[in-house]
Amino acid sequence: MKKIDRETVQRILDAADIVEVVSDFVHLKRRGSSYLGLCPFHNERTPSFSVSKSKNICKCFSCGKGGSPVNFIMEHEQMSYYEALRYLARKYNIEIKEHEMSDKEREEESERESMLAVNDFALKHFEKNLQETDDGRDIGLSYFLDRGINEASIKKFRLGYSLEKSNDLLNAAKSRGYNEKYLIETGL
Repeated sequence: MKKIDRETVQRILDAADIVEVVSDFVHLKRRGSSYLGLCPFHNERTPSFSVSKSKNICKCFSCGKGGSPVNFIMEHEQMSYYEALRYLARKYNIEIKEHEMSDKEREEESERESMLAVNDFALKHFEKNLQETDDGRDIGLSYFLDRGINEASIKKFRLGYSLEKSNDLLNAAKSRGYNEKYLIETGL
């Protein structure tokens, strides 16, 4: 398996201009030091999609999507990180230098993916606890609502609830086949 070398990735990141990248998909109008346009991720009538050239990021203040040029391409074009890098390399005529991944790099990549997977499992587990358990609804959800956090915000920020059982997540993850090692390494 080949991997794009670090120097090439850095050249792509340095060359990618958020205004140029977003402008390929969104009509932007300059407003002060930033640019505004209609968000490409949801339907809207008034512009809420802000692009900052100085920070090299974009953000929709309605749906919350945005990020760096790479994040924008990943989200908009439904690409992986490396596919987005290749897209930007073509756009900016940057030659991609790759190298064959060593066994150590493959192992590190596999470990990283395992930790991301267990993290995603935990996120969904806590969301499910909040919405589908008696304690989650009675304690967690009522707490959020009492604090003025509405259902839309709870969903948007993916809030959840940890049951007062010290090993609830561990048991749930192990029953689904996740390795305890990754729960420990991610701090879960």
